[in-house]
Amino acid sequence: MRVLIVDDHLIVASGCRALFAGDPDIEVVEANDAESGEAAFVAEQPDICVLDINLPGVSGFELARRILARAAGARIIMFSMNDDPVFAARAIEAGAKGYVSKSGEPDDLIEAIRVVGQGGVFLTRATASSIAFAGPGLAGGPLGKLSAREIEILRLLAAGKSLTEIAWLVHASYKTIANTSSLMRQKLGVRNSAELVRFAIDCRLA
Repeated sequence: MRVLIVDDHLIVASGCRALFAGDPDIEVVEANDAESGEAAFVAEQPDICVLDINLPGVSGFELARRILARAAGARIIMFSMNDDPVFAARAIEAGAKGYVSKSGEPDDLIEAIRVVGQGGVFLTRATASSIAFAGPGLAGGPLGKLSAREIEILRLLAAGKSLTEIAWLVHASYKTIANTSSLMRQKLGVRNSAELVRFAIDCRLA
Protein backbone atom coordinates (compact mmCIF):
# COMPACT_ATOMS: atom_id res chain seq x y z
CA MET A 1 0.00 0.00 0.00
CA ARG A 2 1.39 3.38 -1.01
CA VAL A 3 0.84 6.19 1.52
CA LEU A 4 1.35 9.86 0.68
CA ILE A 5 2.27 11.97 3.73
CA VAL A 6 1.94 15.74 3.18
CA ASP A 7 3.44 17.65 6.11
CA ASP A 8 5.92 20.53 6.25
CA HIS A 9 7.54 19.45 9.53
CA LEU A 10 10.56 17.23 8.93
CA ILE A 11 10.26 15.63 12.36
CA VAL A 12 6.70 14.52 11.58
CA ALA A 13 7.70 13.12 8.18
CA SER A 14 10.65 11.26 9.67
CA GLY A 15 8.43 9.97 12.48
CA CYS A 16 5.95 8.61 9.94
CA ARG A 17 8.75 6.89 8.04
CA ALA A 18 9.94 5.30 11.28
CA LEU A 19 6.42 4.10 12.10
CA PHE A 20 6.21 2.12 8.88
CA ALA A 21 9.87 1.16 8.46
CA GLY A 22 9.23 -2.41 9.58
CA ASP A 23 6.18 -2.95 7.35
CA PRO A 24 7.16 -4.15 3.86
CA ASP A 25 3.57 -3.71 2.69
CA ILE A 26 3.65 0.09 3.15
CA GLU A 27 5.58 2.47 0.92
CA VAL A 28 5.74 6.08 2.13
CA VAL A 29 5.78 8.99 -0.33
CA GLU A 30 6.41 12.48 1.08
CA ALA A 31 5.54 16.07 0.16
CA ASN A 32 5.78 19.27 2.20
CA ASP A 33 3.05 21.55 0.84
CA ALA A 34 -0.19 21.47 -1.11
CA GLU A 35 1.40 22.03 -4.51
CA SER A 36 3.98 19.26 -4.15
CA GLY A 37 1.34 17.08 -2.50
CA GLU A 38 -1.01 17.43 -5.45
CA ALA A 39 1.85 16.71 -7.86
CA ALA A 40 2.82 13.62 -5.84
CA PHE A 41 -0.78 12.42 -5.87
CA VAL A 42 -0.90 12.66 -9.65
CA ALA A 43 2.52 11.05 -10.17
CA GLU A 44 2.43 8.34 -7.50
CA GLN A 45 -1.28 7.43 -7.35
CA PRO A 46 -1.16 6.61 -3.62
CA ASP A 47 -3.71 4.36 -1.95
CA ILE A 48 -3.97 6.66 1.09
CA CYS A 49 -3.27 10.38 1.54
CA VAL A 50 -2.39 11.70 5.01
CA LEU A 51 -2.71 15.49 4.89
CA ASP A 52 -1.68 17.95 7.57
CA ILE A 53 -4.33 20.66 7.88
CA ASN A 54 -1.84 23.44 8.67
CA LEU A 55 0.34 23.39 5.58
CA PRO A 56 2.25 26.44 4.37
CA GLY A 57 0.26 28.30 1.72
CA VAL A 58 -3.11 26.66 1.26
CA SER A 59 -4.18 24.12 3.88
CA GLY A 60 -4.91 20.43 3.89
CA PHE A 61 -8.59 21.28 3.44
CA GLU A 62 -7.84 22.89 0.08
CA LEU A 63 -5.49 20.06 -0.90
CA ALA A 64 -8.20 17.53 -0.06
CA ARG A 65 -10.62 19.44 -2.28
CA ARG A 66 -8.14 19.38 -5.17
CA ILE A 67 -7.37 15.69 -4.75
CA LEU A 68 -11.06 14.75 -4.59
CA ALA A 69 -11.73 16.85 -7.69
CA ARG A 70 -9.19 14.65 -9.49
CA ALA A 71 -10.29 11.37 -7.94
CA ALA A 72 -13.63 11.32 -6.11
CA GLY A 73 -12.80 7.99 -4.49
CA ALA A 74 -9.48 9.12 -3.00
CA ARG A 75 -8.94 7.96 0.57
CA ILE A 76 -7.85 10.88 2.71
CA ILE A 77 -6.89 11.10 6.38
CA MET A 78 -6.53 14.56 7.90
CA PHE A 79 -3.76 15.06 10.44
CA SER A 80 -3.71 18.06 12.80
CA MET A 81 -2.23 19.59 15.94
CA ASN A 82 -5.63 21.09 16.73
CA ASP A 83 -7.87 19.03 19.03
CA ASP A 84 -10.94 21.21 18.49
CA PRO A 85 -13.70 18.82 17.32
CA VAL A 86 -14.72 21.42 14.72
CA PHE A 87 -11.63 20.53 12.67
CA ALA A 88 -12.45 16.82 12.74
CA ALA A 89 -16.06 17.52 11.76
CA ARG A 90 -15.02 19.82 8.91
CA ALA A 91 -12.44 17.28 7.71
CA ILE A 92 -15.11 14.62 7.39
CA GLU A 93 -17.48 17.08 5.70
CA ALA A 94 -14.67 17.92 3.25
CA GLY A 95 -14.49 14.28 2.21
CA ALA A 96 -11.81 12.83 4.49
CA LYS A 97 -12.26 9.23 5.60
CA GLY A 98 -10.35 9.74 8.83
CA TYR A 99 -8.99 12.31 11.27
CA VAL A 100 -5.98 11.87 13.56
CA SER A 101 -4.66 14.32 16.13
CA LYS A 102 -0.90 14.75 16.31
CA SER A 103 -1.22 14.87 20.08
CA GLY A 104 -2.63 11.33 20.10
CA GLU A 105 -0.86 7.99 20.13
CA PRO A 106 1.37 6.96 17.18
CA ASP A 107 -0.72 3.82 16.85
CA ASP A 108 -3.72 6.02 15.99
CA LEU A 109 -2.19 6.85 12.61
CA ILE A 110 -1.30 3.22 11.94
CA GLU A 111 -4.84 2.15 12.81
CA ALA A 112 -6.34 4.95 10.69
CA ILE A 113 -4.33 3.90 7.64
CA ARG A 114 -5.29 0.24 8.15
CA VAL A 115 -9.00 1.02 8.55
CA VAL A 116 -9.23 3.58 5.73
CA GLY A 117 -7.12 1.33 3.49
CA GLN A 118 -9.76 -1.36 3.93
CA GLY A 119 -12.49 1.05 2.89
CA GLY A 120 -13.62 2.12 6.35
CA VAL A 121 -13.68 5.41 8.23
CA PHE A 122 -11.63 6.30 11.29
CA LEU A 123 -11.99 8.59 14.28
CA THR A 124 -10.43 7.91 17.66
CA ARG A 125 -12.92 7.32 20.45
CA ALA A 126 -11.92 10.61 22.04
CA THR A 127 -12.54 12.57 18.83
CA ALA A 128 -15.82 10.81 18.10
CA SER A 129 -16.98 11.49 21.66
CA SER A 130 -15.97 15.16 21.42
CA ILE A 131 -18.05 15.59 18.26
CA ALA A 132 -21.00 13.64 19.65
CA PHE A 133 -21.10 15.40 23.02
CA ALA A 134 -20.54 18.84 21.50
CA GLY A 135 -23.96 18.40 19.90
CA PRO A 136 -25.58 21.74 18.98
CA GLY A 137 -22.64 23.46 20.65
CA LEU A 138 -20.36 22.41 17.81
CA ALA A 139 -22.28 24.56 15.35
CA GLY A 140 -22.96 27.21 17.95
CA GLY A 141 -19.30 27.94 18.73
CA PRO A 142 -17.52 30.63 16.70
CA LEU A 143 -15.47 28.26 14.51
CA GLY A 144 -18.39 25.88 14.25
CA LYS A 145 -20.29 28.50 12.29
CA LEU A 146 -17.76 28.28 9.46
CA SER A 147 -17.39 25.75 6.66
CA ALA A 148 -14.05 24.17 5.77
CA ARG A 149 -13.81 26.58 2.82
CA GLU A 150 -14.46 29.58 5.08
CA ILE A 151 -11.85 28.38 7.59
CA GLU A 152 -9.39 28.12 4.71
CA ILE A 153 -10.07 31.70 3.60
CA LEU A 154 -9.92 32.99 7.17
CA ARG A 155 -6.57 31.25 7.66
CA LEU A 156 -5.15 32.89 4.52
CA LEU A 157 -6.43 36.32 5.60
CA ALA A 158 -4.62 35.82 8.90
CA ALA A 159 -1.46 34.95 6.98
CA GLY A 160 -1.60 38.42 5.41
CA LYS A 161 -2.95 37.42 2.00
CA SER A 162 -5.12 39.86 0.06
CA LEU A 163 -8.48 38.84 -1.34
CA THR A 164 -6.92 38.77 -4.82
CA GLU A 165 -4.11 36.47 -3.63
CA ILE A 166 -6.57 34.20 -1.85
CA ALA A 167 -8.72 33.94 -4.98
CA TRP A 168 -5.66 32.84 -6.95
CA LEU A 169 -4.52 30.38 -4.29
CA VAL A 170 -7.86 28.59 -3.92
CA HIS A 171 -8.78 28.77 -7.63
CA ALA A 172 -11.85 30.96 -7.12
CA SER A 173 -13.00 34.34 -8.40
CA TYR A 174 -12.28 37.56 -6.52
CA LYS A 175 -16.02 38.14 -6.19
CA THR A 176 -16.52 34.74 -4.55
CA ILE A 177 -13.78 35.40 -1.99
CA ALA A 178 -15.04 38.92 -1.26
CA ASN A 179 -18.58 37.61 -0.76
CA THR A 180 -17.32 34.80 1.49
CA SER A 181 -15.33 37.26 3.57
CA SER A 182 -18.40 39.44 4.00
CA LEU A 183 -20.52 36.42 4.98
CA MET A 184 -17.92 35.37 7.56
CA ARG A 185 -18.01 38.82 9.15
CA GLN A 186 -21.79 38.53 9.46
CA LYS A 187 -21.60 35.01 10.93
CA LEU A 188 -18.95 35.97 13.46
CA GLY A 189 -20.34 39.40 14.30
CA VAL A 190 -17.15 41.27 13.42
CA ARG A 191 -16.96 44.56 11.57
CA ASN A 192 -13.91 44.36 9.33
CA SER A 193 -11.01 42.25 8.06
CA ALA A 194 -8.77 43.30 10.96
CA GLU A 195 -11.24 41.81 13.42
CA LEU A 196 -11.43 38.66 11.28
CA VAL A 197 -7.65 38.33 11.54
CA ARG A 198 -7.78 38.82 15.32
CA PHE A 199 -10.42 36.10 15.53
CA ALA A 200 -8.21 33.76 13.48
CA ILE A 201 -5.25 34.41 15.78
CA ASP A 202 -7.40 33.78 18.86
CA CYS A 203 -8.44 30.44 17.32
CA ARG A 204 -4.79 29.57 16.55
CA LEU A 205 -5.40 29.58 12.80
CA ALA A 206 -2.42 31.87 12.22
